[in-house]
Amino acid sequence: MEQTKALNALEPFLALSKSATSPRAAADLIVRATSAPNTYIFTELLQTPQVQALGSSDEFAPYLTLLRIFSHGTYSSFVSTAGLPALNDAQQLKLRQLSLLTLTEKTSNTNNAGSPALDYASLQTALNLPSRQALEELVISAIYAGLLKAQLNPKASLVQINSVSPLRDVAPTAISGLLYSLQAWAGRCDATLQSLSCQMSQLRADADRRAARAAARTQETRKLMESEQTGAQDLHTTSSLPPPTTAAAASVGTKVAAFRKSLRTARTHMAGSGFKNNHGGGSNNNTATTTNNDMNSVLTVGGSSNGRFLPPGGSCASTTPADSTHLQVRSAVKRGSGDMDGDADGDGGGGGGSVGSGVGGEGMDIDDDDDDDPDGKKRAKLEA
Repeated sequence: MEQTKALNALEPFLALSKSATSPRAAADLIVRATSAPNTYIFTELLQTPQVQALGSSDEFAPYLTLLRIFSHGTYSSFVSTAGLPALNDAQQLKLRQLSLLTLTEKTSNTNNAGSPALDYASLQTALNLPSRQALEELVISAIYAGLLKAQLNPKASLVQINSVSPLRDVAPTAISGLLYSLQAWAGRCDATLQSLSCQMSQLRADADRRAARAAARTQETRKLMESEQTGAQDLHTTSSLPPPTTAAAASVGTKVAAFRKSLRTARTHMAGSGFKNNHGGGSNNNTATTTNNDMNSVLTVGGSSNGRFLPPGGSCASTTPADSTHLQVRSAVKRGSGDMDGDADGDGGGGGGSVGSGVGGEGMDIDDDDDDDPDGKKRAKLEA
């Protein structure tokens, strides 16, 4: 902002320099430009051909030197240079303000620890000021002009500088130092960029490793879930058998009736032959065999080897429609068992043969074997 303002203030003098064909007109233009308010940058005016032509004139060459001091010199260099034209009040104030900027910049370069502080005594000497009050008025004018930001500390006799506006031209001898500073700054930028690049690469590598571990955990979890589901399906397939059909239940009812009839025939035959306690002649073996075959047919739904066996104990795991046939089969079998028990009580008397209704965990024992009585002693006892 300050630079734009200073350049705009110099524009009229740049336009007038084109018409300053004589050395006296060019010298007068320099005096007017250095006395005008807000003109702090003079490089463009210094590079004009009309101003540069003053160097070949012995009479007006000091004006060219004076403009160079305003561009990048100090008040001390003005005092130490002989033969320069006298300055008016406006020129003295401006040159002292510009010299204060230069002194502040030099102090800032040497003191990198914090804000620079300039003491009153050194400033009075450098700026050729007679008193402390004159120095404080100069600093205040520079602050109001926007050249710098500072605080006065009269107690400690210090001027605390906060910031300085870039309103001084670069001296030709300072270009090498400026290039060195720029190169150092570029090196620090490159080092910072390289460090950031390494950190970003490390962060990407860490992120890739975390993503790989997460993918591995997800894959392992998926495999475990699939294995558990497969095992549950296999267990369900093994434990669940096809339920019996209604036709199979009807066949069971028929087999139960046939079993009851066979059992009655066997009991009648045993009672007529006079045998008790499951001991008798060879005809009992045939009857027992027939009875056992009928029992096996009843226990197998439909009388086929591919049928489903009734669960032992007669308990059903659920009351689904498929299992309702189980209940019907068990009901039919228990009805047959009850009828057989009634026949046993009526036909066998107190010491009849021991026949049990054997469906759903109840066994039937018709023992016609004589392996435990090889000598026929029990048989003889019975015949007697």
